[in-house]
Amino acid sequence: MKIAYRNERLEYVLIGIKAVTSAMVVASFIILFGFYEPVLPVRVLFTIQVVLLFIFLAGKVIRFKNAQSKRNYIIANWFEIPLLVIFLTVLLGSSRWFGEVEAGKVRHFAVGIYLVIEVLIKICITFVGLAATGRNPTRMLIASFLMLIITGSGLLMLPRSSAGQRAGFIDALFTATSATCVTGLVVRDTGRDFSLMGQIIILVLIQLGGLGIVVFGIVFALLLGQALNLRGSVAMQDLLSARTLSRIGNMIFFIFAGTIIIEAVGAFGLFRMWDDVPGWAGNIQQRWFYSVFHSISAFCNAGFGLYSDSLAGYNRCWQVYVVICPLIILGGLGFSVLYNMANIIFDRIKRYFRKLCHRHSQTLQAPRRMQLQTKIVLSVSALLIVVGMLAILLFERVAGQGESSQKVGFFDALFQSITARTAGFNTLDIKALSPSSKFVLILLMFIGGSPGSAAGGIKTVTFAVIIMSVIASLRKRETVEMFGRSIRLVVVGKAVTVTVLFMAVLFFTTFALSITESNKSNLNMLDIMFEAASALGTVGMTTGVTPSLTGAGKLIIIAVMLVGRLGPLTLLAAVTFNQKPAKYSYPDEAVIVG
Repeated sequence: MKIAYRNERLEYVLIGIKAVTSAMVVASFIILFGFYEPVLPVRVLFTIQVVLLFIFLAGKVIRFKNAQSKRNYIIANWFEIPLLVIFLTVLLGSSRWFGEVEAGKVRHFAVGIYLVIEVLIKICITFVGLAATGRNPTRMLIASFLMLIITGSGLLMLPRSSAGQRAGFIDALFTATSATCVTGLVVRDTGRDFSLMGQIIILVLIQLGGLGIVVFGIVFALLLGQALNLRGSVAMQDLLSARTLSRIGNMIFFIFAGTIIIEAVGAFGLFRMWDDVPGWAGNIQQRWFYSVFHSISAFCNAGFGLYSDSLAGYNRCWQVYVVICPLIILGGLGFSVLYNMANIIFDRIKRYFRKLCHRHSQTLQAPRRMQLQTKIVLSVSALLIVVGMLAILLFERVAGQGESSQKVGFFDALFQSITARTAGFNTLDIKALSPSSKFVLILLMFIGGSPGSAAGGIKTVTFAVIIMSVIASLRKRETVEMFGRSIRLVVVGKAVTVTVLFMAVLFFTTFALSITESNKSNLNMLDIMFEAASALGTVGMTTGVTPSLTGAGKLIIIAVMLVGRLGPLTLLAAVTFNQKPAKYSYPDEAVIVG
């Protein structure tokens, strides 16, 4: 609901003051928690936060008086009332309702929580406003990723984010980019070199980067009663690859609720896994943190782990294959596919109980069907998993004999086939694999996951369209056909464009790394291409090249990870958004190809 104000200039001034105040709130928390010895005394910082709190409250009073309709203002900001009631209740009861806890600590905590909520609300409403402008949605997506990466880099450079030596700018930027782009390549050991604070920052970057900070902003804004207008809905339709405008709200809430449920189930499933390997010395809080961290990392296809050898030490635990693998697969299918499958399941259940309760009643509503997108994604994903697993088993038992002492079993090959396209976890020593198996992994990383997911690569649907285009050409068919449906020519052209751009970026990255890393005699071209494919596909597997990269090599990988997460086509769309299509065409003439 848009609120009309009597004095628009005053409203703009208040918006600016609130933005500056929010920045000062963030700075106060960074000074308070980012350093072992705060730059300012805690009492001074608390006084500053109290002043910032009064600025927020004064701004609300002025905006309320400046609003033309007091009723509309209250309706649009209804959440402010219970928030203030809870805050005042905690402040007034701080000396008698919290037992042995000091009243000053309770008040300090209450003020901090209130300020954090205020800043989050400001960010969410800002994203709704940006979506409602109807401007280039791809540029908004790129800007959100860049903002997240820069913010994460700054936070990871704080002294309390590191467990030992403080992270430098390049390492912090590399880690923040890898987490935001859900890649998993690391130049510093996540579990050893980062403190709990640093690990939490990485986890937040993974979650926001995997689902998109724009989606989170829209979700919280919708929960606060902020509705999207038509332009905002169109922008979100483009970002989410949704089919119809009417389902944008349902789609967004499905993404949010589905993510929480799936990651929570995954965390519960992993809780007992850490006891299965000797040497675990963590307490129950640490066990829960490890479970939540790896569950989110798996579902978001990030591949970040808290162990130096990823999951190699747990390759005999059933949870790796029963919990981690389904999380990776579900995260790589894409929310449009999951949304379609959930609708089909709920529709079948509803029809079953309706038939059970009303046996003689009939409904004219047609049952929900599986969309073509879902059929392609499920079939290609299953095919790639099986073919990849068989290829790794074959090449390690034939080409890998005498080159490696590690034994590759059925489940090891299955896990690597699943994780190679999306996540980047490993239960095997990737460096010790045969060249044939590494090349198979490069192909799987190049294909990647499915559209609308956190996975990278050209995507499964693109791969299917390219293959079926070749088959249609061999069969002398004028249209590309899949599952009894024709694929539009514009989709075929887009698939070809994505594939060619990805191949160009892959070869250029390999060439650039071969120059920057030329002083390392132990590297070969296959390992360099493996690193480039892992960064471009946002996979995160490595043959050991990442930690030893030069400064120039790290910057190249940082750029490639961002390109891989956004997609070359997205970057081109941001540049050519306002370019108008030509309204003419030249006469055609036959040429010979092949």
